Amino acid sequence: MNSPAELKLDWCSHDAAWYAVKHWHYSHSLPSSKTARLGVWEHGRFVGSIIFAWGANLRLPGEFGLKMTECVELCRVALAKHQTPVSRIVTIAVKMLKRAMPGIRLIVSYADPEHGHVGKIYQAMGWIYVGESMGPGGMMLKGKPTHRRTINSKYGTSSVAWLQQHVDCHAYIIRTLPKHKYLFALDAEMKRVIEKLRKPYPKRAASVDRDTPASQAGEGGARPTAALQA
Repeated sequence: MNSPAELKLDWCSHDAAWYAVKHWHYSHSLPSSKTARLGVWEHGRFVGSIIFAWGANLRLPGEFGLKMTECVELCRVALAKHQTPVSRIVTIAVKMLKRAMPGIRLIVSYADPEHGHVGKIYQAMGWIYVGESMGPGGMMLKGKPTHRRTINSKYGTSSVAWLQQHVDCHAYIIRTLPKHKYLFALDAEMKRVIEKLRKPYPKRAASVDRDTPASQAGEGGARPTAALQA
């Protein structure tokens, strides 16, 4: 039986978070909006990053009567093979975010069924499920699936006609499945608000904390090291 992991979470650099998503998250990308990034270490070894983002969906805070600075999205859980349950890692990350940024009242996250996710980690932590949400979808651009928010940020538009004329004549829209939407309140009043929106959890996978194994990332502290930038 393995001994409990010596776990550490600390604020990390953009480079460290980028290393984690590049190697251990299906998106292989970081949000273009402002982020708050926590690194995760076990026994001194860097095993990934938990990343929160602001402004990924400009309309999202308004759905709950909140300001942009009061609502954040948990957008990446990028972890290598590790011992600690993902639910514990994310719970610690949420507590650290709340302490560092007390103005935040609500965290939103999505589970993508196109990648086999139903939100089992959020269910294990008791997050509130509010149903499916159809996002802005994606596009095939220069032979690579790309989020429309990323395209908008880079080119100022995600118009297919404009992109075909100026960027890639073969660009086209990718139709995606709706994502499962989960909420977590950081104060009692917001918890009462979102509790009214609760729906039954979608069907859960067999394992609550299953992750795809990955190679070790090397060691490092809260700042990027040569091992993290390799």
